[in-house]
Amino acid sequence: MLKKFFLNALSSFVGAWIAIALFGIVAVIACIGLVGALEGSSAKDTSIAKGSVLVIDLQGQLDERETPTDLNYMSLLQGDIKRPQNLASLVSAIAEAKENKNISAIYLKCNGVMAAPATLNALRAALSGFKESGKKIIAYGGNIATGDYYVASVADRIYMNPAGMLLIQGLGGTNLYMKGLFDKLGISFQVVKVGTFKSAVEPFILTEMSAPARAQLDTLYGNMWSVIREGIASERKKLTAAGIDSIVAREYLFTQPASFSLEKGFVDGLVYERCVDSIIAKTIGKDKDDLKFVEPSSLLSQTDWGTAYSSGKKIAVLYATGEIVDGGGSGTINYMDLVPQIVKLAEDDDVRGLVLRVNSPGGAVYGSTQIGEALDYFKTKGKPFAVSMGAYAASGGYWISCTADRIFADPLTITGSIGIFGLIPNGKGLAEKLGVSPQTVSTDPEADFPNLYYPMSETQMAAMQKYVERGYDTFVARVAKGRNMPESKVRVIGEGRVWDAGKALEIGLVDALGSLGDATDWVAKKAGLGDSYDIACYPKIEESIWDLIPELGNMSAMIAMQKALAGDYEYLAVRFAESVLRAKPVQARMPYFKVEFPKAMAF
Repeated sequence: MLKKFFLNALSSFVGAWIAIALFGIVAVIACIGLVGALEGSSAKDTSIAKGSVLVIDLQGQLDERETPTDLNYMSLLQGDIKRPQNLASLVSAIAEAKENKNISAIYLKCNGVMAAPATLNALRAALSGFKESGKKIIAYGGNIATGDYYVASVADRIYMNPAGMLLIQGLGGTNLYMKGLFDKLGISFQVVKVGTFKSAVEPFILTEMSAPARAQLDTLYGNMWSVIREGIASERKKLTAAGIDSIVAREYLFTQPASFSLEKGFVDGLVYERCVDSIIAKTIGKDKDDLKFVEPSSLLSQTDWGTAYSSGKKIAVLYATGEIVDGGGSGTINYMDLVPQIVKLAEDDDVRGLVLRVNSPGGAVYGSTQIGEALDYFKTKGKPFAVSMGAYAASGGYWISCTADRIFADPLTITGSIGIFGLIPNGKGLAEKLGVSPQTVSTDPEADFPNLYYPMSETQMAAMQKYVERGYDTFVARVAKGRNMPESKVRVIGEGRVWDAGKALEIGLVDALGSLGDATDWVAKKAGLGDSYDIACYPKIEESIWDLIPELGNMSAMIAMQKALAGDYEYLAVRFAESVLRAKPVQARMPYFKVEFPKAMAF
């Protein structure tokens, strides 16, 4: 027993010292990164070598905007600190590359980008703008998927690996209808909604897609695919929109050899990646050994786009990205944070106008209402206000958009969905299966309404339906006022139906198809600033010390750590110590798995 006590005590003592040592190592790395970053900022390379090539790697998730770096010791120890790419930074870097005399071309690497069609379309539009300078774009990939190819189709030349494949399959998606599963579990869902096409509740109450839901998706996907295929055909001389459809429908492109893609005109050449440098060098008239490649971050250091907070003639770009929630959460729109920001911008005399960048499928009714009211307050200050729609600006996302002076949508934006629903689970069957008998005591029969262990009565259901209908009436009235159209028309185009941007323009839900840049230009002109204005993006990204550590692919803090340890450490011991350091002092936790129930009320 005594031996066991000493062993436990010794292991705790050693574990504690390993953790302390690891913390010291991490702190040293942080300081090294901080010093490197500060030195880099004080001696910032303001000149890019003449004839440089901007490299854009289409790989991984493409976010709407940069987010703060999360503290992650394991990534730091493994030398894997890399921020996700974001649309705002890439578009800004491309715009700077267009004007920078030392950038001769862009090299697009097709490596599997993941983003919504509208996000990729915005990136593609920026690249198209770059070509107006007369500079070239060269694209290359091994296995090139639809998203990569759509962006790359704007390039002057597209090359593919001889052993690669082209994967273009049109647009589509699969929804899982789970009523059968919930029936087995003994869970049912009580639905109150307004809108024939408000189909978000269907997977919980049906075993297959309803005819209205299928009809709206057929139209939506068809219209969006039309934009994509016509965009590709407009840039590829040997292809037509009809021809692309025929090939995609009949040939199963991904099963065809690379030579098939070359023959049909999807690509311009088949080469191995080692040959691309020579092609680029020849394109810009340089020797291969003299090529200089630069990352987007190098060009971002040349511009103050989005950071002109001290300017007296600035347009504020406020990002509203994610699901609208009543509370917090990463990647969501929290009205408690956004509303004070809108009020502050309204009352800042240096802010001459506002562009709300919306990329949201909607969410909580209450939060949407609060944001909408704050935006109405902004308008009382007489400043121009525009909306720039990203991938989605639907339902609650449209609620906060519809009163703008002008609404710009990307040609592949999904918008509309003017409708409200409530989804209330009933777990009575599950409780019975588990042998659980809920017993309720209350001062009033409705005190615990809704009770998730009992189905709603007819009276309760009627009350919920009335509540939802009142919310829908408010939504319709807001859209009618904001879009200056009769409520009767809003009800016709509402009904919870989602629309592609082209159709939304036709029926009056948006004013123009355009980019974030188009929206800021419009606001600046309305504010009397013409072409002379600055951009400040909100909410501000508050950097931590971890944001000052350069990506370890460029500056090897891992190497610095190895030197500090003289290369003498046990990797598994470090991993263990890191987990100890990261963990809470006391834990009683279950294995990791996630169970989520639908929110009771959303639109």
